[in-house]
Amino acid sequence: MTKTRNAFQKAKDIFCHSGGILRTKDALKTGIQPRTLYAMRDAGLVEKVSRGLYRLPNIPPIGNPDLVTVALRIPEAVICLISALTFFEVTTQVPHEVHIARIKGAEPPRLVHPPVRVFWFSRKAFSAGIETHPIDGVPVRIYCLEKTVADCFKFRNKIGLDVVIEALKECRTRRDFSIDKLMEFARICRVSNVIRPYLEALF
Repeated sequence: MTKTRNAFQKAKDIFCHSGGILRTKDALKTGIQPRTLYAMRDAGLVEKVSRGLYRLPNIPPIGNPDLVTVALRIPEAVICLISALTFFEVTTQVPHEVHIARIKGAEPPRLVHPPVRVFWFSRKAFSAGIETHPIDGVPVRIYCLEKTVADCFKFRNKIGLDVVIEALKECRTRRDFSIDKLMEFARICRVSNVIRPYLEALF
């Protein structure tokens, strides 16, 4: 019993050092045995967030569990399009899936929950404009607002032009939004000519 308690305490310390949340494979790498992890789950000492992801129950509730889960389960992905618009609060859309960007040719992600929708980017477009935002102590890769708007124009036929125009209108009121940066990313995304008439009409 003492050995089990020691194993639990060691595992809890590792969880605490990691911000209270760990992927199963990362937990195993730190030396937590599978039987210890599952015994802690059964005893209520850790909670299952999603498949392969656990958290301590006494830490503050996760504010955005879907983005945190995606960031931990698919760390090479970047949050994009409507999911990024939602993060920046420039859309009234309620996403039912997490939009993520991947480089063309990458292996499709295997994630049941939360549901994700993958958009495939060229290497140059994928690597441009990535920011890292801490959400509930987890670093989440998200495209900056200007890159997100450019991407939305790029994929306007898939997400809806009305969504893009709404976001662009919302951006007018933001002091941190840069037209120059938007056009820089528009050139990378090859939508400069598409965006320009909307900028002339709205700004």
